[in-house]
Amino acid sequence: MPIEFKDYYRVLGVPPKATDEEIKRAFRTLARKYHPDVAKDKKSAEEKFKEINEANEVLSNPESRRKYDQLGADWKTGARSQPTPEQAGGRSSESGAGGEAYDFRFEGTGFSDFFEQFFGGRTGRSRGASPFDQRGAADGAAGSEEQDAPTLRGQDIQGDILITLDEALKGAMRAISVRRTNARTGQEETQTYSVRISAGVRAGQSIRVPGKGGEGLGGGRAGDICLRVHYAQHPDWHPRGADLLGHLELAPWEAVLGATFPVRTLESTVSLRVPAGTRQGHQLRIRGQGLPVGGAKRGDLYVGVSIQVPPRSSKEEERLWKLLATESTFDPRRNS
Repeated sequence: MPIEFKDYYRVLGVPPKATDEEIKRAFRTLARKYHPDVAKDKKSAEEKFKEINEANEVLSNPESRRKYDQLGADWKTGARSQPTPEQAGGRSSESGAGGEAYDFRFEGTGFSDFFEQFFGGRTGRSRGASPFDQRGAADGAAGSEEQDAPTLRGQDIQGDILITLDEALKGAMRAISVRRTNARTGQEETQTYSVRISAGVRAGQSIRVPGKGGEGLGGGRAGDICLRVHYAQHPDWHPRGADLLGHLELAPWEAVLGATFPVRTLESTVSLRVPAGTRQGHQLRIRGQGLPVGGAKRGDLYVGVSIQVPPRSSKEEERLWKLLATESTFDPRRNS
């Protein structure tokens, strides 16, 4: 089944030679604009937000970006193409109970077919389990030599699912669809399942939908759907375990004199007090506003401080800076 090439540079509005900082800045600008919490048109914003996150997922990772740039040469005009299994980094089909090959696609996971093929975790084979369900003489009469033939367990279908930090905080139910096309008959079928996203789920963990993978052989158990969790990038917060890391830029006088700022958490807006004399790189903590760690307990928010110097000064400002330099006894090199 052909897939459509995704121009991730166009999605973020940056040139192919963009620096890592330019990509980061473009993502944050777009993510703030299209974040479902702030956008007026929630439905269209949600789709755009997913597209932005997918582009950032690839371009912000050096290895993925190199791979994407190599693939891009094959699609100079945005043509459609079917990648090989070697390009995809995994199998794109499963074998049914009758040995027939099935091509499959996910819908509702937050990722496109293009991402799943080239950058996702799609494979067909189950991991860490024997393919056989042994059924034998233990259920028969004592001394019987008759045994049932071993049965073959169905293959696991592996993919990726993009969840927001809000879903990781509160938990959610997500409807996903698996679209299977029999490569021999050309017949397609779509099955939809409800996937429970538990509060506190971490990036890299796997959400398992038991018994919804490939069919087993000879009465064997069906495989599972295994979805690897990715966090949707948030414009303001970066997860570190159950904690969330943010950033606050201060003017020199705010760092010296102290100030209070409104900070938007995942749920509300709180006041953050910056103590007088706050230094560059200092982290301020807001307790209990991170992700769940079990029960009612949650991680914290950490806001890293960056002190910014005005790029230019008016004549009056320059006069005041000179006055401060004359009056101040502070010497930053005294203890260096």
